[in-house]
Amino acid sequence: MDYFKIKGPCRLNGEIEVSGSKNAALPIMAAALLAPGRTVLKGVPYLSDIRVLGLLLESMGCKVERLENGDLAIDATTIDRPHGDYEIVRQLRAGICILGPLLGRCRQVEVSMPGGCAIGNRPIDIHIRGMRELGANCYLKGGYVIADAPKGLIGAEIFLGGSFGSTVLGTANVLSAAVLAKGTTIIESAACEPEITDLCHMLVKMGAKIKGIGSPRLEIEGVTSLNPVEYEIIPDRIEAGTFMCAAAITEGNLKLKNCRTDHLLALINKLRGIGVTVDKTKDGCEVIRRGRLNPADVTTQPYPGFPTDLQAQLMSVLALADGNSIVVEKIYPQRFMHVAELNRMGANLRKEGDIVVVAGVDRLSGAPLMASDLRASAALVIAGLAAEGETIINRIYHIDRGYEKIEEKLNSAGALIERLKE
Repeated sequence: MDYFKIKGPCRLNGEIEVSGSKNAALPIMAAALLAPGRTVLKGVPYLSDIRVLGLLLESMGCKVERLENGDLAIDATTIDRPHGDYEIVRQLRAGICILGPLLGRCRQVEVSMPGGCAIGNRPIDIHIRGMRELGANCYLKGGYVIADAPKGLIGAEIFLGGSFGSTVLGTANVLSAAVLAKGTTIIESAACEPEITDLCHMLVKMGAKIKGIGSPRLEIEGVTSLNPVEYEIIPDRIEAGTFMCAAAITEGNLKLKNCRTDHLLALINKLRGIGVTVDKTKDGCEVIRRGRLNPADVTTQPYPGFPTDLQAQLMSVLALADGNSIVVEKIYPQRFMHVAELNRMGANLRKEGDIVVVAGVDRLSGAPLMASDLRASAALVIAGLAAEGETIINRIYHIDRGYEKIEEKLNSAGALIERLKE
């Protein structure tokens, strides 16, 4: 098993290119199931989650191939087994994304309950309710979601709001099923994240009819068939935000290419508030920090609010701010497994329910750490960049799920990170 050894502190200075979005690519790969033929996706990152979903598609009869230019080709001409096996789906949360596309095209599907990061309870009841409201017989049996609609799906008015806001993967599933349903489907309280907008644009290019893209109210007019296409994935806003936090914590000067600042306004607002300069450039942005950091209050919210996927990374930055910060987690209230690890480095963090009080300290010290999930891993890496001495981060397979060659990118800008084997 691999681990990272990080020598700090360092000051990042250079240029990093942001990869395509993992969270956009996964539901878009699943949506390729809707169109018989060969779909080519550009900008799909080389990640373990992408590889696992590719294996899942292949297990159903698709042909998945990385082309010489790096594009990902998915030939969904034949789907002879609309079944998502437990051994594959347990490895990633996004495995559930095949539910809607397979039900829409094949009118039947069995998919295991999904796995992914241990960041708290993430039920799929809204996914199931959405399929039922489209006319499918959908139920749980033996750890599998089983659904069928022998006569096809029928458009309906569907409310997708949940206890902690709109569901991104639930919206992707209902949307992907509805595009082949008979009649009109209205999705109220749809997720507005850029990854859902990207999926909508992909489906429209395939021949779907969708109104209200980017809003919480989507109107879908069902069509009888869709066509395979070429499509380019949006840049990864979470990877970009992680690098912004890395520049901030190291008092760096970092230029980010292939970065959509309009997808990161909540983070940029917080960074500017704590004393970090973020300037938009032609193809990205420049992030500069000079001097001490100010504290901040942060509450995670559905898009366009502050993203839960950047909560841990910003907490690492705030650990070195002058004064007390408050971080409130409203999406996944249990998503604080990084708190204990940051405290091992000398941070002063106190967890109280879904709130963490961050009392800024003058410095962090390198320590042996254990990564618990994807974004917590990233938070520990950037903390290690600023810490004095050597930081060891174990179980970095988590970070390989969502960051493409993160150590190489950071090292190109002055970090000292080694990937080693136990």
